[in-house]
Parts: sequence; C-alpha cells; structure tokens
Amino acid sequence: MNLSFEVITEADIPELPRVMTRAFDDDSRRHLGVDRGGPEGYDNGDFFRKWLFGQTVTEGFKVLFEGAAIGGCIVWIFPTGDNILGTIFIDPDFQDSGAGSAVWKFIEGRYPHTKSWRLATPKFATKNHHFYEIKCGFQRVRSDRILGKPADEFVYRKVMKAKKR
Repeated sequence: MNLSFEVITEADIPELPRVMTRAFDDDSRRHLGVDRGGPEGYDNGDFFRKWLFGQTVTEGFKVLFEGAAIGGCIVWIFPTGDNILGTIFIDPDFQDSGAGSAVWKFIEGRYPHTKSWRLATPKFATKNHHFYEIKCGFQRVRSDRILGKPADEFVYRKVMKAKKR
C-alpha cells in the first residue's frame, strides 16, 4: 500500500474528524455494541484543537492514499526521547490492509532518536491490543511513569534499540 504523510493543519478540519469518527464508531459498534463512541471531540475537530493545536510538543500527520485522507496520527515528542503515541486512526475501509503498520513504520523512521514509546488504549479494543503487541512490538505494562495507570485502558511501552551512528 503506497501511503503518503502530511502535517495536519487547521485546514484539515473538517475532513479528518470525519475519518476519525468512522474509525472510532466502528470500534464502538464492534466491541461495545453501540453506534457511536470515542474520545471527547473526536467527531467535531475539538480533539485536534485540544491535543494537537493546543500543545507545544505534539506533531500530527494525516495519512493519504491516492491523495485522500484515510487516517492520521498524533505523537508527543519530548527532549528526553521518552515519547507518547497519542493516537493512530485508520478508516475502517482501509484497516487490515497494512495501513496501520505503515503508519507505525513512518513514526519510527521519523523519530529515530526515540528511547521509548508509550501509549494507552481502551481495554475493550482488542484489535488495538493485537496491533500494538504483535505488529508494532509494544509490551503491556501495569502503569507508566508518564501515563500513570488510566482507568479502563491498557498501557503499552516499547523500548527502542539505540541506533548506531
């Protein structure tokens, strides 16, 4: 799958919330049996305004296939090299196609000096658990010094191997 990545800007709202809504609502239907569900503001752009545009250490990228947005990601990049994967979301029509793995590969390549990555994902989202553990090499941990132990979520961490110079 030939994907490209571009920095998310304010001009990407309202397009990206539509993609994010499809992704999160699909998870909610699949795992919770409800039609809608996601983090606050996932469906109207407020999620991006709060977690991307309202922060100084975050970077976000939209994922494009043949010029159309099919997903996105937001990361927190810290001077210590202990970074956070805030979100990866892929339109359900493109899931199970290698798109998520391509996004993770892009992130790892973009931040080669990262010492560790961490993330939190809902306990109910079993597809996410498989993706992060099997496809991306994360390990589930009880808690994390940066993320703590969020309620109703699993915390994952991936220690990166030092790059040879």
